[in-house]
Amino acid sequence: MNGRLLLPLVAAGLLLGGCASTLDKLNPFSSSGPKPAKLVDFKPTADVRNLWSTSIGKAGDYTFAPAVVDNAVFVAGRDGSLSRIEDGRTVWKIATGHTLSAGVGASHRLVVVGTPKGDVLAYAADDGKPLWQAKASSEVLAAPTVGEDGVAVRSGDNRVFLFDLVDGGRKWVYQRATPTLSIRGAGSPVFADRYLFVGFPGGRLVALALQNGALAWEGTVAQPRGTTELDRVADVVAPPVVDGSQICAVAFQGKVACFDMGQGGALIWSRDLSSATGLALDGRYLFVTDDKGAVHALDRLTGSSLWKQDKLVNRAVSGPAVGRGLVAVGDVEGNIHFLSREDGAFAARLQTDGTPVRGAIQPLGSGFLVQTVGGSVNAIEAQ
Repeated sequence: MNGRLLLPLVAAGLLLGGCASTLDKLNPFSSSGPKPAKLVDFKPTADVRNLWSTSIGKAGDYTFAPAVVDNAVFVAGRDGSLSRIEDGRTVWKIATGHTLSAGVGASHRLVVVGTPKGDVLAYAADDGKPLWQAKASSEVLAAPTVGEDGVAVRSGDNRVFLFDLVDGGRKWVYQRATPTLSIRGAGSPVFADRYLFVGFPGGRLVALALQNGALAWEGTVAQPRGTTELDRVADVVAPPVVDGSQICAVAFQGKVACFDMGQGGALIWSRDLSSATGLALDGRYLFVTDDKGAVHALDRLTGSSLWKQDKLVNRAVSGPAVGRGLVAVGDVEGNIHFLSREDGAFAARLQTDGTPVRGAIQPLGSGFLVQTVGGSVNAIEAQ
């Protein structure tokens, strides 16, 4: 791996590898680490229920999240299974014949997944027919992103590829130097404005020109700091979020920062906050789960704190999703916690299959869509 050491990442905690003693302090589920907070009792103020549920292959050590296109839901599992679901009914299900490591990216036309060997596999969205296969330079850990300008893929060696929608031909590839030590995990690229946005190790958010992959501008989310290589890990692992001309990103052991795309990436604000799981934006707030499992609401215009829910600490809490006046996050035991958008108080809780919620929760109609590590896919109505 070109001399680089990759730190495996699962939800908000680091999986222990060869340097376990060094990483214990960063892993909330190590035997010597802090214990997960006990769930608190509360009086529900929102009604949540399962609209439908189905199952797909287990995730294993990888992270999978559903893709939603209108009323169609696309899901995949490590064993190579790939499905289209509508209103809880399986429209088609195929065996790709590959071990999968990332998915799903989708549009009205394409469904795209990735493999540990760097294969990028595209299928027809309407019937699951194989369309084309392309090759990245190493394992694909983040779901491919399908846009009007192509299929964007981030490989495990921090290269970014743009493939043609029709035949999978490579349009361009972007590469940059990375630190000796970085997290083994990556957020999916995001299409916005005239650019493809990607977060990188070293705390950088880059805007790549769609035409040729050239660097258009670069935003500093965090500056690596500290005396050891481990202390200096400051990676943008979660995908950025976009609303209007504002784009925001967060770095592990770094900051959360928002930039103005209309002003060439000018920094709007930043503040210290470490996260590897993700962000959500709505009209007023930015929501983020920090690396201890606390959920924060920030003013999206200034970055000032509005509330903090810290009763899920050390529960490997997922990134947030927002809708229906609620903020939804999952935890290591497959619980989905619904927090009040206004003050962060617990509003409802729903149990899935008891396995971790590692991938991003997706808004779906009047509720949310969740995929667990165990392969359970749940559509949850909230009101």
